[in-house]
Amino acid sequence: MRRTPRPLLAVTALTGLLAVAGCSGDGAGLPGRELPGASSGAESPGAGRPSGATATEPPAAPAKGSVKVVRTLTAKLASPWGLAALPGGDLLVGSRDTGKIVRVSAKDGGQREVGTVPGVAAAGEGGLLGLAVSPDYGTDHLVYAYFTTDSDNRIARMRYDDTKPAAQRLGAPGTVFRGIPKGTVHNGGRIAFGPDRMLYAGTGESGEKGLAQKPESFGGKILRMTPDGRPAPRNPRVDSVVYSSGHRNVQGLAWDADKRLWASEFGQDTWDELNLVEPGGNYGWPTVEGKAGKAGFKDPVEQWRTADASPSGLACAKGSLWMAGLRGERLWRIPLRGAKPVAEPQAFLKGEYGRLRTVVATDDGGLWLTTSNTDGRGRPGGEDDRILRLEVS
Repeated sequence: MRRTPRPLLAVTALTGLLAVAGCSGDGAGLPGRELPGASSGAESPGAGRPSGATATEPPAAPAKGSVKVVRTLTAKLASPWGLAALPGGDLLVGSRDTGKIVRVSAKDGGQREVGTVPGVAAAGEGGLLGLAVSPDYGTDHLVYAYFTTDSDNRIARMRYDDTKPAAQRLGAPGTVFRGIPKGTVHNGGRIAFGPDRMLYAGTGESGEKGLAQKPESFGGKILRMTPDGRPAPRNPRVDSVVYSSGHRNVQGLAWDADKRLWASEFGQDTWDELNLVEPGGNYGWPTVEGKAGKAGFKDPVEQWRTADASPSGLACAKGSLWMAGLRGERLWRIPLRGAKPVAEPQAFLKGEYGRLRTVVATDDGGLWLTTSNTDGRGRPGGEDDRILRLEVS
């Protein structure tokens, strides 16, 4: 049976920040850093160190970790999907099915309406999906949203002013990028700003498998663009936002301390995947699923049976990747040393809170975790859906 919310407990301040712990969270707050590895002349891993410095991998994460749910921050959210932290710690939460965004106080869990994103067409797995806060939010107050319309999936940005009346807090959306294929299923939807201050988006192939291998399609890809929606400098192709291809349905993006990009991806019937993403890499769908060792395709670093994972959100904290499972109803920990796992993945919270959707690293090395039981596929209890605060190691 699923646990009832635990009582509010004091959260002990942790001394290690994310960078010290070996992770860079969702990539926010790291201005001026650039990702390595692009074949068009980008830096190799470790580039940018002072002359004579020696590249060293961070210490390995412990093989075994722990998770403690210290409180339920807030409850009774409607179909939460996107989650983004504001400067100061409060959270923006988007409702997939209603298109509404609410602000949740990190102090007491109070909910305050921000506004409704116009044009959201919620159906199947589509609707208001990922949220991201501008890396220059302190001056521009821009919030980015990935959402499904009647014709496509797109990314728009809106100015948020919490000092205005409720009906005016969220400004009119300005479309940044459009033309991502939509479907009843496989709309992708995760967006995040990377350490290079570029905007990344994980897309799905909308149920049309072949799109993942079509260079001209934005479906089944990871996209990398400027905050204005243009192809980012040093992309694999200078005229394209496509960063990697051959994906089925990407809903998790995270960076480690060495600025490597990781992505979680839904498989079909056999293998869900955790991928280390390289610029221009082809991850095989629909030709291969899981570890196939096939020439021309990148194998996942880890894989799971679909009943055990069906992964959505991904975050990095305390030297490990943390992956939220929907069908699997558990939080997976993948301990790392550099780009390699140091032990088998470890599962937490199995069946305790139902389907788990989004996981976001906090500044002190913990995690925010959302449930996803009111999305039409879960078994909602009286407190669903919730945001949980976790201490992890």
